[in-house]
Amino acid sequence: MSVALASTLSPNSTRQPPLKVMVVDDSVVIRGMISRWIASEPDMVVAASLRTGLEAVNQLDRINPDVAVLDIEMPELDGISALPQLLAKKRNLVVIMASTLTRRNAEISFKALSLGASDYIPKPESTREAHAADIFHHDLIQKIRTFGAKLRRSTPPSATPAHAPSPSSAIDRLRDLSARPAAAAAAATARRAFGLPAPRVLLVGSSTGGPQALMSLVTELGPVIDRYPVLITQHMPPTFTTILAEHLARSSRRPAHEAVDGETIKAGQIYLAPGGRHMRVVKHGMDAQIALDDGPAVNFCKPAVDPLFMSAIDVWQGAIMSVILTGMGSDGMRGGKEIVAAGGSVIAQDEATSVVWGMPGAAANAGICAAILPLNQIAPKLVRLFSGDRS
Repeated sequence: MSVALASTLSPNSTRQPPLKVMVVDDSVVIRGMISRWIASEPDMVVAASLRTGLEAVNQLDRINPDVAVLDIEMPELDGISALPQLLAKKRNLVVIMASTLTRRNAEISFKALSLGASDYIPKPESTREAHAADIFHHDLIQKIRTFGAKLRRSTPPSATPAHAPSPSSAIDRLRDLSARPAAAAAAATARRAFGLPAPRVLLVGSSTGGPQALMSLVTELGPVIDRYPVLITQHMPPTFTTILAEHLARSSRRPAHEAVDGETIKAGQIYLAPGGRHMRVVKHGMDAQIALDDGPAVNFCKPAVDPLFMSAIDVWQGAIMSVILTGMGSDGMRGGKEIVAAGGSVIAQDEATSVVWGMPGAAANAGICAAILPLNQIAPKLVRLFSGDRS
């Protein structure tokens, strides 16, 4: 974990009261496990442990939590039905959807993001799977702490957000609440010139907030996709990446699919790293091929961005354009450094339009970016760059 991220997430970095977390899940085992994890953290407390979405909606005003961990499948009122009711009562409530890895739940999680959920997290199929439970534990605490801290920094103590209308998405809510001069801070960050080699591939890395950002990006990226391959690593579990690839295909109106080990990389295609496996690229004669890797997590992630970025240098040398979008942590920064050292370029999403300015912020603060741009300016910039404009 980067020093910058560690300082952001440190429980001792603020004297504010602990974050109040409401756990909503019909499984007594899952409720108990999550509650124990939260209770063991010095900067958060369990405000309530509830069995149904109906209980959460009815008791929200009394509990007044900062964060809700909301299961999808529950009796009386399920998570996707409870979500808009919770946000109608408390506009700035952080809601993290928790679900098992089924296609139906993956689809519902994507829908929840569009309805205002801040993020999602996959629950392990069994609490007896130690490794899966460890990842769930790490990711959940990180998400609670990061989102809770961001909302507290952005919301004045005297604010009374209850009963306000709910914006259309978590990105809108967090953007509305960001009062810090992010643009001024980004402007002060050193930029470097774009690489001289004409780019032959586009690599993209993203995490928290990434699905929405990716779908927005590819909508305007047709002229690039038609002429060059686009490879994307999004921190996301299996099944979820299958659904994301389908959404990217619809948004871009171009072929998009989970990458397959050994397939030849071609222009006109979007390749998405499949959940649970790192995506690398290798040379095969005159061609470039996908190489999926089942090795250990990198930067707590699998798939991770750094393996893709680093492996691409052996195939395309400096003819690489890379983009780092919204996300927690610093994944992509180390690979971005190597791309720049090889003659390629890095563009980072700016803080104001990022759900979490961890990954792009790490790249920006490392001084490796040729541009730090709002999300809606990245695609037009890429179209110009791939057309030969290096300004």
